[in-house]
Amino acid sequence: MSDETNTVIRVHETGGPDVLKVESLPVPTPGAGEVLLRQEAIGVNFIDTYFRSGLYKFPSLPAIPGSEGAGVIEAVGPDVTDLKPGMRVAYAGVPGGYARYRTIAADRLVELPESVSFETAAAVTLRGLSAHMLLRQVYPVRKGETILVYAAAGGVGQLLCQWGKHLGARVIGVTSTQEKADLARACGAAEVLVGTDNLPQRVRELTDGAMLPVVYDSIGRDTFEASLSCLAPRGLMVSYGNASGPVTGVNVGTLGAHGSLYLTRPSLMTYIADKSELQASAAALFSALEQGVLRPSIGQRFALTEAAEAHRALESRKTTGSTILLP
Repeated sequence: MSDETNTVIRVHETGGPDVLKVESLPVPTPGAGEVLLRQEAIGVNFIDTYFRSGLYKFPSLPAIPGSEGAGVIEAVGPDVTDLKPGMRVAYAGVPGGYARYRTIAADRLVELPESVSFETAAAVTLRGLSAHMLLRQVYPVRKGETILVYAAAGGVGQLLCQWGKHLGARVIGVTSTQEKADLARACGAAEVLVGTDNLPQRVRELTDGAMLPVVYDSIGRDTFEASLSCLAPRGLMVSYGNASGPVTGVNVGTLGAHGSLYLTRPSLMTYIADKSELQASAAALFSALEQGVLRPSIGQRFALTEAAEAHRALESRKTTGSTILLP
């Protein structure tokens, strides 16, 4: 094992990107049921900014943000029998990611096929598992259906467009710029709407008045009402992000007024809490990658020590595809 120190990014107080501090700590030792992972690439996700800003709460401070990465197992702790040093693995949804070395529960790791690089795994595991959850579990999309995807040029959005098209759905993407609209089309969106002005009316025109069985909304506060208005009676509103701020003060009577709608706020962690469910979802994801169904785009690469810059880029809404940190 390396005797180098462990470069980590820690938050001592919540706030803007400047609270992300570069520090050196000892390389940790894996406990029972854990492994020591030498990370080769680390995913940066919008949820990381929610924790850093204080919108979501860290269990305690100081804390290491980040919940996705890929690398090589350096050592295993007691009671770990199915993983060995030297294995290539990835994980998603386990806090403590912004570090060169980290310990992690062995049952949260998935083995990486040789065909999937560390960078791809760090760019796509959390987003890919999320896309699988949204399209196959939260609402099993069927061939011939029309679905609406916000932030269609973003990390999850691109995968929803690609996978949705593969499933035979007609994907309507929503983006903020024409450049991002071109990217969403390249990812399989049949139609792309730039901006959210008059969104329900535009959807009505595209669907000949039928409206939609499901809307995947990662924007939150600014688009919530418009999203409800895009749904057909008994349609499902899937709110899975807060890019514009959290949705608050919802009057449940609104769901009835819009046609007996359903509303859900899914968390990936619920869908992969069980080890067998995690392994099955990861297998579906890696299969889609190997078949070329999913073509993840890494739009931005930063050094681990540039985590604050990565957060600024993400929050500026100027990024496309996935953002990763390289230790």
